[in-house]
Amino acid sequence: MKKIKCAVIGTGYLGKFHAQKYASLPDCELVAVVDINEATAKEIAGQYGAQALTDYKPLLGEVDAVSIVVPTTLHHKVSKDFLEHGAHVLVEKPITVTVEEAEELIAIAKAKNLILQVGHLERFNPAVLGLDNEEKPLFIESHRLSPFNPRANDVSVVLDLMIHDIDIILALVDSEVERIDASGTPVLTQGTDIANARLMFKNGCVANVTASRISMKMERKMRMFRPRSYVSVDFQNRVLTKHRTGSKEMFPGIPEIETEESVFESGDALLEEIKHFINCIHTGENPLVSGEAGKRALETAIQITRLLGDK
Repeated sequence: MKKIKCAVIGTGYLGKFHAQKYASLPDCELVAVVDINEATAKEIAGQYGAQALTDYKPLLGEVDAVSIVVPTTLHHKVSKDFLEHGAHVLVEKPITVTVEEAEELIAIAKAKNLILQVGHLERFNPAVLGLDNEEKPLFIESHRLSPFNPRANDVSVVLDLMIHDIDIILALVDSEVERIDASGTPVLTQGTDIANARLMFKNGCVANVTASRISMKMERKMRMFRPRSYVSVDFQNRVLTKHRTGSKEMFPGIPEIETEESVFESGDALLEEIKHFINCIHTGENPLVSGEAGKRALETAIQITRLLGDK
């Protein structure tokens, strides 16, 4: 199998890990890494025998696939340039700044028969991959709480943290959002630092979503109530717990409750995400988190952000 020539655009905190994963895959060749900081680019490139660049334009038409790990404001421009020159694109979340930008990328990828995947990493958490789709959820509650980290405070907590859960919830419910209520407040930054949103779907499901980047503890959990089961996902500890009605009775006319808990070994979600991207390039399959999925998550996140009064 011919090796796929890959490059990573942006080698900051997350981009350097993208480079590491591509370099580890036998069917990939990490051709180059790009960063406006020349020293950073050279450091990362030197670890994997790749070319170090401060401008991505020389790579246009020269690589098969790229990871785009630049600031969100540049996602559209850089992704568009590579798609127009025939490269498959894995772009970090959120897909773009606006829905219109996302739609343009989706259209280009479709016209050129290219893979456009969005880096919603939590979809590759083994506990999430272990979820079944036997029943549609009736009510979902999620909490994504983190201590303060100055790294990603150019956007509100909705686009920083909550969008992970929005993406998963939209995929699980698979229905249009009919109404959104939201509240939140800035505490340490100029943008919203803690927020709650209530999503009401056309199929009757309701999702209550909370995100905070000013908490004293780390918690990433989602609970789902379904017609005959209750499911809990602990993203942080990779634990999936299912409680469902059984065939026996614990009281006359009342079914017993069966509990099944799965604890998954520590995996490498980013490696699985990139392997999935490469596999989609080989097979032509639609990625788990397609451009359309990224657009839906962005659209919902923008609606919540506007309700909170953020820009």
